[in-house]
Amino acid sequence: MSDLVIANARIVNADGVSSGHIVVAGGRIDAILAVADPIPAAGRVIDAAGRVVIPGGVDGHCHVAQITGRYRTLDDFAVTSAAALWGGTTTIMDFGIPRDASESPLAAARNKRDLARASRCDVALHGSVVAWDETVPAQLDALAAMGIRSVKMYMTNRGSTMSDNDTVLKVMREMKRLGGMTIIHAEHDAIVVDCTQEHADSGEIGIEHLHETRPELAEEASVREVLAMAEYVGTPVYFVHQSTPGAVDLVSDARLRGVEAYSETCPHYLLLDDGVYASRFPEWYACCPPMRDAATVAALRERFADGSVDTVASDHSCYDLSQKREHSDDIRQMPHGLPGVETRMPAAFTALTDGAPITDAVLQRFADLFSAAPARINALSGKGRIAVGQDADLVVFDPDEERRVDGTALHMGTDFSPFDGRTLRGWPQVVVAGGRAVLDEEGFHDPGAIGRFIEREPQPAASSGRRSGRALAGRTA
Repeated sequence: MSDLVIANARIVNADGVSSGHIVVAGGRIDAILAVADPIPAAGRVIDAAGRVVIPGGVDGHCHVAQITGRYRTLDDFAVTSAAALWGGTTTIMDFGIPRDASESPLAAARNKRDLARASRCDVALHGSVVAWDETVPAQLDALAAMGIRSVKMYMTNRGSTMSDNDTVLKVMREMKRLGGMTIIHAEHDAIVVDCTQEHADSGEIGIEHLHETRPELAEEASVREVLAMAEYVGTPVYFVHQSTPGAVDLVSDARLRGVEAYSETCPHYLLLDDGVYASRFPEWYACCPPMRDAATVAALRERFADGSVDTVASDHSCYDLSQKREHSDDIRQMPHGLPGVETRMPAAFTALTDGAPITDAVLQRFADLFSAAPARINALSGKGRIAVGQDADLVVFDPDEERRVDGTALHMGTDFSPFDGRTLRGWPQVVVAGGRAVLDEEGFHDPGAIGRFIEREPQPAASSGRRSGRALAGRTA
């Protein structure tokens, strides 16, 4: 007898839609039977009754129990992983970011791997390098041996997490050698620092001015510069939380030149605009990059729908309002980041559908953004697809269900949501993680600390060799 059957499912993968019974045994998908076949005996049968079933979500960008300067996010892996499951995400990816110069990249990653033992869902990790020294190559070798094959670097945050260009280029070479990928927070530091100082000199440094201090040009200038380095080295590069259509277009153009480059965005950049900084609670929206103007948001949403954006991630950072308000009069001192791991599914689906009819093509696009693409790009074996042999991570959801968000009723360990009071569409009704039904009509069933640490596979080789300056110049139009 199988452990679980999800019967009469409308199965949506990134590459197709079908109907059938999904048979689960030992935490994996054991069989997919035709819908006309008899429903097999199982320890539990859940009748999807024709509802949509997609692969469990993969959130490629979360910050759990993160220490940045004097601030620490208020969550831990038990809390954030449970909130992820509430929201249809069955795998989260966190970052081992050194808390200061005394912590090495390897130590930071080992610390996060240890903390992740409390997770209720599966966890994978990205590493992070702030400054290059002679020990970094050996540390990256050790990270790869742990199954960590991506490294994040910040192009801003001078004096804390920022990496200089020499470090970025050297890490890119090492990641190419190791079959890994470089992950970039792209904001041009000199532009951000100068613009912020100008606003401070004018006394316009409170949270209501955040969007003015970090212009779109800063993001796009940084993306352009990093793409040039990735093209020079011939290595994959992934840009987190892209907030402008111009940044996405730069990545798309680079792909046409043969660069293996990827764009990630977040739901808050698709649903919120910079008018929030004139709202009653502007501190709810303190994040970097900031929200953009309404026209930019509309253009980004078009690229989200047409396939130009590869993945949607939460960039989950769990501060509370007391932390946000401590220095809301000075954006240079307040913590930036938004809670979002639980609302990623309905917020992203709301942005994707945008009032349009829900076709098979729309559902397939959503399955790709929400699960398949982050699993594929990050080389997460067993994730992102409903197929025999894959992990039994499944979400039954109603694309038409609408709920009004109450930030205080969510489960992320904080007291607000940037979507508080907004109506979002497309919520999970049943969530199966590792073959266990953890969310159903009776509520949440805490599975305990059963989440696995997922070791990553090497990436396929990117474009070969280093290009000379003359070769690069010769490719300009």
